[in-house]
Amino acid sequence: MSDLELVVIDVQPGVTMESQSGLQALRPRIFGALKRPKGQGTGVAAIVMHPTSNFMGHYLLEPLAERGIACMGLNSRYAGNDTMLLMETVLQDLGAGVKWLRTQGYRKVVLIGNSGGAALSSFYQSQAELLTATHFVDGLPTHLSAADLPPVDGLMLSAAHPGRSRLLAEWLDPSVIDEADPLATDPAFDLYAMKEPVPFSADFVAQFRAAQLARRDRIEAWVWARLRMLRATPGAPSDQTFLVYRTHSDPRFLDTTLDANDRPVGSIWGDARTVNYAANAMGRFNTLRSWLSQWSSGSQADGPACLARTSVPVLLMTHTADGSTFPSTAALWREAGGNRLTEVPVKGGNHYLAGQPDLIRQSADAMEAWLQKV
Repeated sequence: MSDLELVVIDVQPGVTMESQSGLQALRPRIFGALKRPKGQGTGVAAIVMHPTSNFMGHYLLEPLAERGIACMGLNSRYAGNDTMLLMETVLQDLGAGVKWLRTQGYRKVVLIGNSGGAALSSFYQSQAELLTATHFVDGLPTHLSAADLPPVDGLMLSAAHPGRSRLLAEWLDPSVIDEADPLATDPAFDLYAMKEPVPFSADFVAQFRAAQLARRDRIEAWVWARLRMLRATPGAPSDQTFLVYRTHSDPRFLDTTLDANDRPVGSIWGDARTVNYAANAMGRFNTLRSWLSQWSSGSQADGPACLARTSVPVLLMTHTADGSTFPSTAALWREAGGNRLTEVPVKGGNHYLAGQPDLIRQSADAMEAWLQKV
């Protein structure tokens, strides 16, 4: 990807010790990669951002620039490590990117919410329109202000996950019977033991889903109890780290008749069982505060709920062969967006459009056409 411009933006400090880098702590910065169109362009700029993934090499940067739309892949301060990630603090980083683009003279700024960036973008715009996240889920003040969060002109959601809290609730392995032992297993809910025939029965799926929520609620109760204990103990630290084992178990990975689309069997990250037991996986490393912000039932960053509180136009790009977003996912976004939402199917599109350059161009074409009407 040629002619990318490195963008360096100063941001306000957030969580104590959110970085072990003394330099970063003294001068906190976020980094982006901007692809400007040749010539005059359309005067429109887009930001594609994820809470933790590095999007500086995102596949949409160049195609959108070729269509006259400046596109910046922006990283949050938590890029590559969500152990201490607070969704409310990420809003400050995204807002800094929006403000920077405004200073560059772009007449219109939109957000591309790709994958986990969809809930982030929706959360951001909901708070830009009406700031309610004055406190983190654990009760401490966020110190966010309206000046931190200039509103954008539209949201483009692509292969859109509904939010980290919903993902964890649907991916937690309910067969874990000891949170301190990654191998302790209840065979009745061991999805990968191949004891339950595929397609799964409706009763099995219902029991599996109930057991997932029960495990989530047990973890959540422990987190709150531990946090209260720390805060009630003089001299105790304000937070602590902990592990959540086996976070990649969803019947839809093995049974494609559930929430059916064009996806193949398995995970978007490879063999689903291997991902489930991996040393590093989604939601594996946490602090009490970051778990409440990202993964808990009380998270303020639920994508569809946040989208419903916005007023801007919305484009939803539905990847029909995605193994991590499903017809039910699109229905949530559709209901939240109402008549503001335009949906475009990306037929045969996998989650990352990996190996699908024609579909990348098709997506960029659809975004360009939609932006001309916004």
